Amino acid sequence: MKLFFICILLLLSGCGSPDSDGSSAQDPSLPPRTTVTEFLLPSADGTDVYGNDFVSIDASNTSEGYVMVRYTGPADKSRLQMTAPDGTLYSYFLKPGDYQTFPLSGGSGSYHLEIYEHAYDNKYALAFPRDLEVSLRDEFKPFLYPNQYCWYTADSEAVKYGMELSDASTSDLNYVEQVYDYVTGTISYDEELAKNIPTDYIPDIDAVMASKKGICFDYASLMAAMLRSQGIPTKLEVGYSGQAYHAWISVYLQETGWVDGIISFDGKDWTLMDPTLAAGNDRASVKKYIGDGSHYTVKYTY
Repeated sequence: MKLFFICILLLLSGCGSPDSDGSSAQDPSLPPRTTVTEFLLPSADGTDVYGNDFVSIDASNTSEGYVMVRYTGPADKSRLQMTAPDGTLYSYFLKPGDYQTFPLSGGSGSYHLEIYEHAYDNKYALAFPRDLEVSLRDEFKPFLYPNQYCWYTADSEAVKYGMELSDASTSDLNYVEQVYDYVTGTISYDEELAKNIPTDYIPDIDAVMASKKGICFDYASLMAAMLRSQGIPTKLEVGYSGQAYHAWISVYLQETGWVDGIISFDGKDWTLMDPTLAAGNDRASVKKYIGDGSHYTVKYTY
């Protein structure tokens, strides 16, 4: 039996802190945006499954940009390690029992998956490995579905409120602005949570909306969920903002324009948005800091 030592990463301990309000006005003469009501949601279809008595990897929808994994064994803890085509190693905690969704954010190519179960102390035993060849139907697909770090369903409050904001928007660009202003103007930074972040922390966007508190991972996850559920490709990115470990998002739109003069869209490129930073600072300060994005170094994309 192969034993593997897994280093636990303390997520996002260096997030910044916020509190401000924002609002977005639309031109009442323009027609409303077409609101998405049929959401892209992952499913374990069972047509392409690998595993053993305790592990199931459902690869039925890899062309859609995701894979689903389930662990039902006796160990108290289990983990998924996924190596992307560019060699980036992603490490996830697995909740026991149910399928969970993980993005194939490295694009088309060869992925290597390893599921580990807790053995003793901080050591894990390899339970099942699998190689997957992935050919995405659309490069944006991994960023249009919910996944473990950006989880929502059709019944999520974030999705429902996103529909309300969409109904009050005139375009995708205006909708992004409305979501951005809602998140940065409503959610307060949770200083206490930031001091004691669990190693297995996973955002719960409806809980964040209810409490109106969160850390940078929560800000990014909530905004990503509201945008993805309305058909706007959004990357949830984790890495470094200066020296601090941090989370933010990048958004892709076909339109060209500005969002409050802070975030630029040119219709072709992914463009940085930092809702945590914006919630704690005035607009001019945010624009000055974000600049060309050189303050940010992406380590993981979800």
